[in-house]
Amino acid sequence: MGKNLNKTVFVGMSGGVDSSVSAALLKEAIPKNYKKLFGRPTPKGFSGYNVVGVFIHTWQPDFIECTWRDERRDAMRVCAHLNIPFLECDGVEAYKKGVADYMINEYKNGNTPNPDVMCNREVKFGVFWQFAKKHGADFIATGHYARVNSNNFREVTGGGVPFSATAENGVKELRENIFELKQGVDESKDQSYFLWTLNQDDLSHTLFPVGHLEKKEVRKLAEKYKIPVATKKDSQGVCFLGPLDMKDFLKHYIESKEGNVLDKDGVVIGHHDGAVFFTLGERHGFTITKNTDSSKALYVVSKDIDKNTITVSTKIESYMKHKDLDTKLESDFSSGPRGSLPAHSEKSLSSFCLKQINWINGNTKQDKKYTAQIRYHGEQLDCYIINDVVSFENETIVSSGQSIVVYDGDICMGGGVVV
Repeated sequence: MGKNLNKTVFVGMSGGVDSSVSAALLKEAIPKNYKKLFGRPTPKGFSGYNVVGVFIHTWQPDFIECTWRDERRDAMRVCAHLNIPFLECDGVEAYKKGVADYMINEYKNGNTPNPDVMCNREVKFGVFWQFAKKHGADFIATGHYARVNSNNFREVTGGGVPFSATAENGVKELRENIFELKQGVDESKDQSYFLWTLNQDDLSHTLFPVGHLEKKEVRKLAEKYKIPVATKKDSQGVCFLGPLDMKDFLKHYIESKEGNVLDKDGVVIGHHDGAVFFTLGERHGFTITKNTDSSKALYVVSKDIDKNTITVSTKIESYMKHKDLDTKLESDFSSGPRGSLPAHSEKSLSSFCLKQINWINGNTKQDKKYTAQIRYHGEQLDCYIINDVVSFENETIVSSGQSIVVYDGDICMGGGVVV
């Protein structure tokens, strides 16, 4: 019997339709049908996959209905149906520290974190990959609606790995293989916003089997493969925790304290139960007691954690611009090759400093117009990137702690967290 040259892929099985179909597609893949299944050329040397289903067990607080056992049972049923091995990965500690505790501490500090971004970074592409690699996997796969493009090369001047020699007119050049993260084909399901922290190493061993498909096509495939969970509803809410009222969740860890609601002139017009529970742009959860124009919605445009106040307005205005931001930009460029601010900076109405920045394909270009999302499935807003600052041409409001994710067409360039 010949040696099995198939690559081993561990699929994160949530018990839902997307991950189940992902496993089914990977199991069926052979060189002859690869392009038909995944919409891209067959990888060089590909002969098939050894598919292993893995359920990632994460932390759940005792006051939330326990659902992970039901999800695990569904994942086991799917693996049995597909006749693939089933394993369980312990992600309890990674989730508790890297997602839940992070989220709670960020809210305590007055920020608005994105737990799904951290869940992907710490759990699905962190502890899960370490588990998979330890058990002999070459790849991990998830049911995310996103795509990885690995057919790109860029010239390098040295120091980059891996290298490949390409011959053109008999002249060899060193080029570096790079990976791009692209939006899912189904715009209504695209999840690249939550994946901006992935780097070149992550993408080199990650597969998104359903990223090139519309959701309706995935449902049809689930029926074709007779997946036991083919009609199961999509999961909603926070990663692994499901639907929950964020304020109710946080009140188990953060003491609520009544504070004042102010108008933009600083006049008290109502009350709330804790400034830490609000995010900028929110229009619910506070009580207005002073007569105002009730025909117009009021939005949270600012909050003061020390004074426990929130400021509301009928217009979403960017009150949270960073102090000395213009001075910072001027300093950055006066010491650079240009010697002055780019012309587009004068048109920028909102600018935000970023931290924890990750540019997937390397640095961005300062004179190029990109688009950015400030929330999942949010509008694509025109922007420019200047070092660690993202500048929007339109008035934009973003809370500290939120992720701003940058795109060049359908390519996710990466992003960062608002300072």
